[in-house]
Amino acid sequence: MDFIALLAEPATWAALITLITLEIVLGIDNLVFIAILSNKLPAAQQQKARRIGLTLALGMRIALLLLIGWIVTLQAPLFDLGLAGAPGPHGEPTFETAFSGRDLILIAGGLFLLWKATKEIHHNIDGEAESGELLDHDKGLAQIAFGAAIAQIIALDLVFSIDSILTAVGMTDDVPIMIAAVVITVGIMMVAAEPLAKFIERNPTLVMLALAFLVMIGLVLVADGFGVHIPKGYVYAAMAFSAAVESLNIIGRNRRARLRGKQEESRTARS
Repeated sequence: MDFIALLAEPATWAALITLITLEIVLGIDNLVFIAILSNKLPAAQQQKARRIGLTLALGMRIALLLLIGWIVTLQAPLFDLGLAGAPGPHGEPTFETAFSGRDLILIAGGLFLLWKATKEIHHNIDGEAESGELLDHDKGLAQIAFGAAIAQIIALDLVFSIDSILTAVGMTDDVPIMIAAVVITVGIMMVAAEPLAKFIERNPTLVMLALAFLVMIGLVLVADGFGVHIPKGYVYAAMAFSAAVESLNIIGRNRRARLRGKQEESRTARS
């Protein structure tokens, strides 16, 4: 079936909309990670890093879609440790001991995310470490930091890309639909990346919340690699609830700040 005929099918549009929604949800983690990393670069390089990161994500996902046959083989077990997990309520093992290529990638990516998020949390708490990083930039090491940021973005792009593509494979067999969904999704992410990064930068408490999200996502990736499948709906519901609570805190702080500003203006006018 050619692409024009494919577009005439109602099922095609249903699959495309579903895939775009799915890719946006799965891409939130990637976008938050890129926003946090890019905000640590000098201001002149932040937008460039975000665009390069998202462009690499797009190229990587399209390349993996063209290698879809090989991607599917990543789900085949590579080796088995031969250890029996503790039996679950129905007698099944609570974790798997046979590991596939996908499992190893998820475990490695999850551990990297845990390490990176924990390190960033430490830097946010330890003012001296953060100041040291700024001094390094002032000494001319910004280019090294930029390269390191891009390398870390590529590593996480690979993990998130494989996970999202394997999820998408179960929804449609048409590669053109999957490519179209990826292109549209990354386009939306490119539009949202700049406002999201600036919003996080203006509200420092959101950085800690976003890093906590990344810790949780890292744990989910590691658990998934070991065969303990945590429903993504629970994870995103927790993220949405936490973001809603933090939004209320931000609104409250902004209103109190405006009220204090008006009170100071009134005192100044009376004096």
